[in-house]
Amino acid sequence: MLAQIDNAVSRVPLAPSPLHLFLSGPNMPQGLSDQQLDELRKYDTPTICNVIEVFDVQAWNVGYMNQTISARFPEMPPMVGYASTATWRADAPPLDGREYGSLDGQVEAFTEIPGPPVVVFQDLDEPTVAASFGEVMCTTYKTFGAVGLVTSGAARDLNQVRKIDFPTFSNGVNPSHGYGHIVDVHVPVSIGGITVLPGDLIHGDCNGVTTIPNAIASELIDIVGEFVAAEQIVLDHLNSGAPSVEGFANAKKEYKAVVDGLMERVRR
Repeated sequence: MLAQIDNAVSRVPLAPSPLHLFLSGPNMPQGLSDQQLDELRKYDTPTICNVIEVFDVQAWNVGYMNQTISARFPEMPPMVGYASTATWRADAPPLDGREYGSLDGQVEAFTEIPGPPVVVFQDLDEPTVAASFGEVMCTTYKTFGAVGLVTSGAARDLNQVRKIDFPTFSNGVNPSHGYGHIVDVHVPVSIGGITVLPGDLIHGDCNGVTTIPNAIASELIDIVGEFVAAEQIVLDHLNSGAPSVEGFANAKKEYKAVVDGLMERVRR
């Protein structure tokens, strides 16, 4: 456990890339309020995906991670925060004997994120050869304000991480850290079939992980309750004890009318 944090610590300062500099400061998206983030946590990730579709700002088959990324602790409530991205290798030590990124440099970069950070790792090893996080790393992240972690690599120390109530998502489990080291911080990463940028809004639960376009996040919060109520119209009929095909069709029409109204309201 402690060896992993030793491997992750840099001997040299983190050198920001041009993209890292571009995404910092005024170019980083403005974050939601704590109250708005709490509102998002009331809803599961499939519901959030459904409401994103209402805005018609992207294709319906993009923006969410595929089934290679799954919750290690599916019993935990939804995770909501902003991506603090990094890349990771564990197959071999750094060629020059130095780490290009560091755990302390990564944590320091949390200050650039517009809200509570979600650590998002791209494992550069193909296939994954070792875990990209464990107990000490997750304890460090949580101590400095992170609310969860997503990696295209593997997890370990699951019992210990569960005890600190830190939601994590990965492509599997591996008992070793190998030669694990952070390569770059706050760069675009590829994970679960999508590209994630620093500052992207992340929502994840037992169903998986999605991004929420920052441009619609505030409006999404305004209408998600109405969308859920519209779905409930159909569910109430099905659970009424006396459902009928005609009643089901009418319930669907009523649902569609509400959703059409929401789409018209948020149309860009």
